[in-house]
Amino acid sequence: MSWMPIAADHWTERWGPRGKLGVVGVSPRLQMAALILRTLFIISLLVVTAHISMPQSSTIWTVYETPSDMIRLALGFLVCLWFAFQLFAMPKDAQAQRTWFYLGLAAVPFSAICIVGIW
Repeated sequence: MSWMPIAADHWTERWGPRGKLGVVGVSPRLQMAALILRTLFIISLLVVTAHISMPQSSTIWTVYETPSDMIRLALGFLVCLWFAFQLFAMPKDAQAQRTWFYLGLAAVPFSAICIVGIW
């Protein structure tokens, strides 16, 4: 097997000792914007999931009439719990915050359109 250079010297600039983020960071404005966009997106997913998982009839007490309504309500409840947990689990590194910022710019307007569309 031959040795092949992989040009890994840029890793030393980005990562400091013990894997901590070194030189490259995120500005406080980008952190705040990413946090707000991420929160809005997760809350909108929670709203859409809660609305879709409700029983088809007018009250929640009719959920016992059909098994499909009961399954839909149980799965919707579990998904809403998972979204609520994800709401409080913050991203840990700078790249995750950048990803949430760019994803939020595209996903928040789309999720708002979905919320308006299902009502």
